[in-house]
Amino acid sequence: MNQRKGISTALGLIHPITIEKGLNAEVWDENGKRYIDFVGGIGVLNFGHCHPDIVGAIQQQATQLTHYAFNAAQHRPYLSLMAKLVELIPIEEELAGMFTNSGAEATENALKVARTVTGRTGVIAFDGGFHGRTLAAVNLNGKATPYKTGLGPLPGPVYHIPYPSADNGISAEQAKQALTRLIQVEVDIANIAAIIFEPVLGEGGFHMMDRSFAQYLREFCDEHGILIIIDEIQSGFARTGQHFAFSHLGITPDLLLLGKSIAGGLPLGAVIGLSRHMNALATGALGGTYSGNPLACAAGLATLDILQSAEFQHTVQHYIDTLEQRYQHWQQQQLSPWLGRLTGVGAMRGIELQHPQYGTGGAVLAQVLSQARAQGLLLMPSGQAKNIIRLLTPLTIHPETLAEGLDILENVLAATADMH
Repeated sequence: MNQRKGISTALGLIHPITIEKGLNAEVWDENGKRYIDFVGGIGVLNFGHCHPDIVGAIQQQATQLTHYAFNAAQHRPYLSLMAKLVELIPIEEELAGMFTNSGAEATENALKVARTVTGRTGVIAFDGGFHGRTLAAVNLNGKATPYKTGLGPLPGPVYHIPYPSADNGISAEQAKQALTRLIQVEVDIANIAAIIFEPVLGEGGFHMMDRSFAQYLREFCDEHGILIIIDEIQSGFARTGQHFAFSHLGITPDLLLLGKSIAGGLPLGAVIGLSRHMNALATGALGGTYSGNPLACAAGLATLDILQSAEFQHTVQHYIDTLEQRYQHWQQQQLSPWLGRLTGVGAMRGIELQHPQYGTGGAVLAQVLSQARAQGLLLMPSGQAKNIIRLLTPLTIHPETLAEGLDILENVLAATADMH
């Protein structure tokens, strides 16, 4: 029987297995085979699969109220979660926000806010960025194939410039020159509503934005009346070692996008920003039938409790230290000529496969993924050349499980030594 009967072939699949059960950083397929999950359901499970506190919150909420559209009548989980988030986010100015069903939907609503506040339509985004697959969000992505293939003209206008990072060799000065050229040659700066970026590229290879360039952008946007939208859909909720990755850059956004790990695996996103911006739209302009569903918000409240616990913070630091130490050990022992840079920051790390003679290793990474899966480890590719292992391990992973997963990764990386 075709297991994917009725499923569109436009949905990609990295691992041809069917997951039945998950617990913390481990999952089991329908045949009972166990895997250590370094994918985290694509970055959604910073707090692990089926965390008992999150499951308990969902179960309790399910006995009280499973749904009510917030535009029709408000409910306590939505009110409580938003109140806690605006207190948690390290921005001094008063904040306001809304919940969405996903990160992509948060992106779409942020664009609505930026257009309304500025009266402009243009957006500047970055090469390698990813902000969703919905029609306006997909045009922000700094990668054409497969996301924009066959779609024709997309909502915009959107302009892309290089993403400066120590991880990709693009300097802050190069990015500044590209921005200067853009506003001198292609677009009137008075038509730009927002600049959107990920503080650490997700699908783009876990490259962290140059701090000096981020600060330059903040000054540039303030000077020209442009909003900064920071996409923390993947980098938020302790993935980089900070609650939010923009703290590493020394700036604050006008609008902040959240999603993925916000609700421990349930569908929830948010756009939160300066209240003077978020309150500029007409009443009724924002909302959605399922946005901020009570079950998802209850899960979100539980995740915030975990996020702020001393035990969780200790576990995150252990993960960061262990990964960095193991990578340094691999370098010292010259594990494989394919072993490239450790990209990113904190627990948001990528391992680049880059051979001094053969170049980027997209084909080699495909073999690494297959061999790791056979040995019980799930990995995820990233980067423009699909040559970076994207590590999105649950931050609650037990030390023994982490060591076991890194042992498997070491084995498969060592096996690449003679590949070309």
